[in-house]
Amino acid sequence: MDYSEVTDRISRKFSKSGHEIDRQKVEGKLRRLIEEFGVQPAEAERSVTNELNKEFGIAPVAGAGAVTPGGGATEEKKVAAIQSGDWVTLTGKVVSLSAPVSPAIAQNGIIADESGGIRFVVWAKSNAPKMEEGKWYKLESAVADEYKGVTNLKVHSGTTITAVDTTEPLIPAPVPVKDLKPGVASVRAKVVQEWDTTHDRMLQSGLLGDETGTIKFVIWKEQGKEKLVPGSVYSIFYAQADEFNERLSLNITGATIMQEEGDIQTAGGSGDAEVRGAIVHIAPGSGIIKRCPVAGCNRALSRQNYCPIHEIQNDFAYDLRIKGWLDDGEKTHNLLLKRDTVEALTGMTLDQAKEIAENNPLGMDEVFLQMREKVLGRYVTCKGREIENRLLANSCEKVAFDSSEHTKLLNRAGGA
Repeated sequence: MDYSEVTDRISRKFSKSGHEIDRQKVEGKLRRLIEEFGVQPAEAERSVTNELNKEFGIAPVAGAGAVTPGGGATEEKKVAAIQSGDWVTLTGKVVSLSAPVSPAIAQNGIIADESGGIRFVVWAKSNAPKMEEGKWYKLESAVADEYKGVTNLKVHSGTTITAVDTTEPLIPAPVPVKDLKPGVASVRAKVVQEWDTTHDRMLQSGLLGDETGTIKFVIWKEQGKEKLVPGSVYSIFYAQADEFNERLSLNITGATIMQEEGDIQTAGGSGDAEVRGAIVHIAPGSGIIKRCPVAGCNRALSRQNYCPIHEIQNDFAYDLRIKGWLDDGEKTHNLLLKRDTVEALTGMTLDQAKEIAENNPLGMDEVFLQMREKVLGRYVTCKGREIENRLLANSCEKVAFDSSEHTKLLNRAGGA
């Protein structure tokens, strides 16, 4: 983009009133707004013009589409109405602040009104006044953009932040789990499952559920953070719903969490899913595997004992698992079996598998082949928890041959 042309236009406007602009400074502001913040060129020009109006003490011209001295739209918006690309003025309460992840960021957190919450970032270059958690502010001329599919606000040098003197309470309405979408959200849900953590920085992960569905949650280690109690019900305000591989998860590290009394029903959260069918596929990575020994990691290692987080780990721990597909005749379920279920289904213990892996010429591949021989094509009944078509089985039993069922099938087929 040719910034000199826009700068010439701005220069001509102010030269009429006897003011000379700093062309280099103006071009720099235009470039930052357009290239760093993704602001539309027309909005960027308007923002810079109004900054200069303020600098030279010139009253802005009112009219259709007029802007405030800070460069933002005159009409306030509610959080729920904000879309990427909007030039935003809003009044809200800072409900959460989190530690900046970069020196370029002065503050980040969540600001909310009665319609919802939105994550914001204050750039260090903006020299904006510090906002405090729990207080209300009016933000004029913030820019809404999209990051990882989620709309958020950017506070830049043209944004005006004004403290609002109010103590108005703000209690967001919870969203049913099935209606969650990427962004800031509040839920009332029960901890239906706690999982092993897979990262050193992770405090807890597991499954939350309400009457409408279930969703994975995670809490990262931060001072003052505590684990949720499995089986308990919580109101969780202003959590961050993220999407990865078309699956949502809930980061509740910075959320306001309140434990409640009583219980709620959860969809698919009782762990009583039962599927009867044939195991039609055993996936690579099944059999005996090695896991990272670093506390809180437990990732499966590569054949070279490499952990994607902690690199080479020669003091690994062995484990058993089976990943595959279970077909019930109408639907194919993604199946995952842990060690105790694998041992019961295959009759091979972890010690026996280690003996084979360490002494057989084929090593771990021999364990895989023997297990595949024992279960592939066999009819089984698996019980456990099914999440998004993945059955996490707590038990699997082979189905015994029933001659009466065979007879019924033959009769239905015409007595052949």
